[in-house]
Amino acid sequence: MRASINSRFEARASQQGTGDGLFTVVPIKKGAFILEYTGTKIPTATADESESRYLFEIDDIWTLDGPPPENTAGYINHDCHPNVEAEVEDGRIMIYATRAIQAGEELTIDYDSEYFDEFIRPVGCKCASCEDGIPSRYATHLMSVSTNEPSA
Repeated sequence: MRASINSRFEARASQQGTGDGLFTVVPIKKGAFILEYTGTKIPTATADESESRYLFEIDDIWTLDGPPPENTAGYINHDCHPNVEAEVEDGRIMIYATRAIQAGEELTIDYDSEYFDEFIRPVGCKCASCEDGIPSRYATHLMSVSTNEPSA
């Protein structure tokens, strides 16, 4: 699928092979507001019962369930070295650029460790920052642990 969402974004096949991703059509400056994560507000206490993979916790009381296409930000895929981050502001989830992003680049965010451990780790991380399904943010630790093992 390749769909223009508006003059700033398009949804198309992710280079990670994880379905559709959100790509910017225009350059974005570091620190710039990009878009809001929207969805249905549900109690955080019942969010774990949901089968949705688009849950974003606002606080201990509320969580947003925001699947695409209604929620454009729902197309943002995981990366261990992302180019966007989310900030909760007055009960709303706002997405900002963590670095300058070039036109045509996929927008990525670091999913929280709970989501990562439950859904990504079992199948191996496929983000551009990882090698052989091992998140690069863990690779140095894993390498040092494996090289310190006694030889047989």
